[in-house]
Amino acid sequence: MKKNILFLVLLTNIFAACEKDDFCVKNPVTSKLIIDFYDNTNRETLKKVQGFSVIAEGKTDSLFTNQSFNSISIPLNSLTTETSYIFKKNTTGGATANNNMATFSIVYDTEEAFVSRSCGYKIIFKNVAFSTDTNSWITAFTPSTIINLDDQSAAHVQIFH
Repeated sequence: MKKNILFLVLLTNIFAACEKDDFCVKNPVTSKLIIDFYDNTNRETLKKVQGFSVIAEGKTDSLFTNQSFNSISIPLNSLTTETSYIFKKNTTGGATANNNMATFSIVYDTEEAFVSRSCGYKIIFKNVAFSTDTNSWITAFTPSTIINLDDQSAAHVQIFH
């Protein structure tokens, strides 16, 4: 009987000493930039970009190729203070000669923030500023700056075309 009680006490102590498994449930931890595309003539209406491709500047692989979107989510490079993307749209037949290009640049400061043991650190993008080349299919965007890019619950930038 004493052995059974000793065994139960030992078993209880073993299970009480175990820690709960940590799983990162905040995925993705580092926020991506969310962009909504709007009609330039009716600025309240979302407008799909036809034949849309997104290529990070200096890369050859595209994030999206010849798709139709009215909203996208793109990552920022946490190892630098600037990320540029080439936004390409093609509304006529898919021929390369019909491509309209726009370079969309994002400049920011980075800050690490501890999330949890399981998730580790995340990057908060601060003082984020946007710009585009002057002769592009992007007619305007708003806002031109944001203080923190730290969540993914709503669009960060609206691009008008």
